Amino acid sequence: MTRPGLIVLGGLPGTGKSTVAVPLARRLGAAYLRIDRIEQALADSGELPRRPTASGYLVGYGLARDQLTVGVTVVAECVNPLRITRDAWKDTGDRHGEWTLEVELVCSLPDEHRARVENRTVDVEGLVPPTWQQVLDRDYEPWDRDHLVIDTATSSIASTVETIARHANALSTGQSRDSGRNPTSR
Repeated sequence: MTRPGLIVLGGLPGTGKSTVAVPLARRLGAAYLRIDRIEQALADSGELPRRPTASGYLVGYGLARDQLTVGVTVVAECVNPLRITRDAWKDTGDRHGEWTLEVELVCSLPDEHRARVENRTVDVEGLVPPTWQQVLDRDYEPWDRDHLVIDTATSSIASTVETIARHANALSTGQSRDSGRNPTSR
C-alpha cells in the first residue's frame, strides 16, 4: 500500500465482519478499529448512564482520523446501519486519508445467518451479542450510494479478504480514484 486510506466494513451482526476484519488488517498492515470493543469499554467505565450508541462511533471516527493523519491505513469494523454513520465514516476518510473503501458484508441465506447469530462466540469481554430477533428488528437503512457488497454466504473468508485487499490496493496505488464506484461482488 502506498497511500493510507480508510476501509469501513459494515453489515448486520453475524455477517462476518470481525472474521474478515482481523485477517484483512493483518494482510494490509492496517490499524484495526472495532466499534463493539470501543462501546464495551465505554460501558465498562461506568461513567455513562446507559449503553453507548453514538459515542462509540464518535470515538472511532477520532481514532481513525489520528491513524490516517500519521499515514496508517485503517480497517474500521461496525454495523454502520444508518446513512448518518456511513456519511461520517466517508467524511473521515475523505478528509484525513487518501481514499475510502466502503464495504457491506451480507449473508443471503437466512438460515445460515440465523445460525451464525445464535451460535457465535464473542471475544469482547462483557459484550452480550444480539439475539436473532434483535438482528431482524434492528434499524438498518438501505445504502444510498455505490459500495462494495460481498455475500459471505457464498464467499470464503480468504476470498472476501482478497477481494477487499484488491480494491484497497487499487485505491492506494491510484489505479482507481473513485471509491464510490466499486462493483458489487455477490
